[in-house]
Amino acid sequence: MITWNNLDKLSSYKGLFDVKKVNLQEAMSGENGAERVKNYSTPMAEGLAFNYAARPVDEGVLEALKKLAEEAQLAEKFKALYNGEMINTGEKRLVLHHLTRGQLGDTVEADGVDKRAFYVEQQNRIAEFAGKVHSGQITNGAGEKFTTVVQIGIGGSDLGPRAMYLALENWAKKNNAFKMEAKFISNVDPDDAAGVLNTIDVAHSIFILVSKSGTTLETLTNESFVKDALKNAGLDPSKHMIAVTSETSPLAKSDDYLAAFFMDDYIGGRYSSTSAVGGAVLSLAFGPEVFAQFLDGAAEEDKLAAEKDVMENPDMLDALIGVYERNVLGYPSTAVLPYSQALSRFPAHLQQLDMESNGKSVNRFGEPVDYVTGPLIFGEPGTNGQHSFYQLLHQGTDIVPLQFVGFRHNQMDTDVVIQGTTSQQKLCANVAAQIMAFACGKSDENRNKNFEGGRPSSIIIGDQLNPRSLGALLAHFENKVMFQGFVWNLNSFDQEGVQLGKVLAKRVLAHETDGALKVYSDLLNI
Repeated sequence: MITWNNLDKLSSYKGLFDVKKVNLQEAMSGENGAERVKNYSTPMAEGLAFNYAARPVDEGVLEALKKLAEEAQLAEKFKALYNGEMINTGEKRLVLHHLTRGQLGDTVEADGVDKRAFYVEQQNRIAEFAGKVHSGQITNGAGEKFTTVVQIGIGGSDLGPRAMYLALENWAKKNNAFKMEAKFISNVDPDDAAGVLNTIDVAHSIFILVSKSGTTLETLTNESFVKDALKNAGLDPSKHMIAVTSETSPLAKSDDYLAAFFMDDYIGGRYSSTSAVGGAVLSLAFGPEVFAQFLDGAAEEDKLAAEKDVMENPDMLDALIGVYERNVLGYPSTAVLPYSQALSRFPAHLQQLDMESNGKSVNRFGEPVDYVTGPLIFGEPGTNGQHSFYQLLHQGTDIVPLQFVGFRHNQMDTDVVIQGTTSQQKLCANVAAQIMAFACGKSDENRNKNFEGGRPSSIIIGDQLNPRSLGALLAHFENKVMFQGFVWNLNSFDQEGVQLGKVLAKRVLAHETDGALKVYSDLLNI
């Protein structure tokens, strides 16, 4: 039987404070460090590996974390989730994003249908539609092929799909899988939509409106912006737009769209890249086969997340070490540092994924918790970040755990040798050096040049970023966030924190304000 208890009620959590803390500087120095790097690694799906040698753990800490995983029933809670129990207590909903890429357990029925069959049906419909666009069976009003796809959405309807598109754009071009260029409009700032529209040929563009409810203010505003641009060009907007929405939304059966593809309330926006939200734009941009490979990679990682043995479960292990760093060692933030330019927007996606999921101060029953929960997430691709905020990471007063991602080979298979090494070798040399510099530091009598060390990091290493490895990488972080939410006894699947501002904004636009809100409105000329 599953029990949902706060973290500070678990005896295994209290036991973590009694375990001797690791001196990371000593652990990572000399032969000790070499052995750790070899041994402190867990295989992930699609040839990736989670190496946690430079995290502040040893056998004693790991044993204590195993006990925490057992007492918190992490494996059992994940099993309950993918078998269709009502895990989203805030909205009284199932949590089914794993079903978009595979069937881990029992058949899950909701709304009178098999949900796995429903998601596959939508993927097949999208694949058929994308195939007709690519072959020229579906064209613009002049019978000409579409060359650009533009996604209109915000939050999870933008961040995840945009990050995935950018991650695979160069890979697709190199592997003859690039079908259409994709652009994204998200911000209600008119400069966002205008900027995109000024870079495309609207006559040869197809637009995807993404809104589960069909009522999202920013998205509908941007849709009107796009429709005006199409009309001004003498085009019929209904011949250039499709919708991704719920079956019950006002968009579902509207004549304003060429087609509508469906999502449901059981997949939160930040978990929706493997649903129709990501499926439509990625299938149009790269072809349905590439999107299917992306799903396969995520599904393989999900299988590992279902492992009961923590040491065979990289997602759970990463989550537990993060809890240890947050709740026992007291580190307030985590930096995500991909040494791959293709992952330039991946940290931004993880900001939403992590902070919207676990940025909570009440448990899943609405009761205040007496411990810290989700960390602040930020990041930037290496080596750019090294010339930006690494100063604080190396010598600042806060210790910030780091999550590196690196690949042995680049996506384009083109490089140049300068001073005896390639650009890719220089990139990989930098990430290896940074891990050791953070962990071991450097003593210097000049305090400005002294590095304390003891700054923890992990790295996910792979051969190359491709659709399958990207799917596995995405699933790893989704599952990590889920497991941490279980440990903290949070509901990681609602997002009430984004609602209050929306409500007040509507009052401002309706001129129903007083006090300071009215003054701010006047200052902004609303």
